Amino acid sequence: MKKLNRRNFLQQTGYLTAGAMLGSAFGAAAVAAGKTQKVKLSGHIWAYASKFPPKWDSTPVIEQAFADFRFAGLDGMELMEVNLRHNDAVAHLGSLAEQYKVPVTGASYNGSMWDSEKHAEILDDAALVISRLQQLGGKTFGVSVGDAGRIKTEAELDAQAQLLNKLIPLCDKHGIVLNLHNHTYEVKNSLHDLKGTLSRIPGIKLGPDLNWLIRGGVDPVWFIHTYGKQMVYMHLRDQDKNGRWTETVGSGVTDFNKIAAALREQNFSGRAAVELAFDDPPSHPLKDDWKTSVDFIRKTFNWA
Repeated sequence: MKKLNRRNFLQQTGYLTAGAMLGSAFGAAAVAAGKTQKVKLSGHIWAYASKFPPKWDSTPVIEQAFADFRFAGLDGMELMEVNLRHNDAVAHLGSLAEQYKVPVTGASYNGSMWDSEKHAEILDDAALVISRLQQLGGKTFGVSVGDAGRIKTEAELDAQAQLLNKLIPLCDKHGIVLNLHNHTYEVKNSLHDLKGTLSRIPGIKLGPDLNWLIRGGVDPVWFIHTYGKQMVYMHLRDQDKNGRWTETVGSGVTDFNKIAAALREQNFSGRAAVELAFDDPPSHPLKDDWKTSVDFIRKTFNWA
């Protein structure tokens, strides 16, 4: 589950602006030289969920999200786990997906998987969410393993790997691909948390949030070149030179041309999602921000 206090994790990294200046020409040329790829682009619903702390349940306004995504031309919607806990979730969300022609393509999921005492509870809850996601036709399950508020012990890393090793076949059984979705805590401290999981489950699929990588002090281009073969998903967001989120993707300093070139070099063929987030109230209708972001991403990445 996303947390509203994202800005507490903010870490400004110098390579962000430098990359925008040094890599733009190379990146633009590399993208222009490549062929159009058929990468589907979903939207994550955090922009709506952020209005409903502390449970982040966007269900009261979920129809508006479907309408906005349809207007923007998004290929699908990534839900949060809380949306799928409602008893009428399949009927309600399925009806809206059909009405607006915006399929449910996946869901994000957060749990304290490092805490072995919570494993039974998380496994039962995840099983419910995964089953309902399958009924809606979703194919991706972006898992965050939970923030301990400190560097996790080896025993805690063992525990989260044990639970992930139960969730992966559960997803497989339902025709869904589990991927590790990062915030900052997984990638800070030289990727301690993420590397702890990868050392225990080397082949696990990855679904990085590229903006959280930046805020955790990790160059997303380096990450793509290092782990790109395991990437099946990603989140895209932008920020300005002061580290504040921009209203649309493409209006900040993130070097998306260079990121696009790296993805092309790694032959990325998964799915991506736009995830808008705001430090200040948006100045335009949200549907317009979605469309501006979608148009920029498709043009920059050469995605059909």
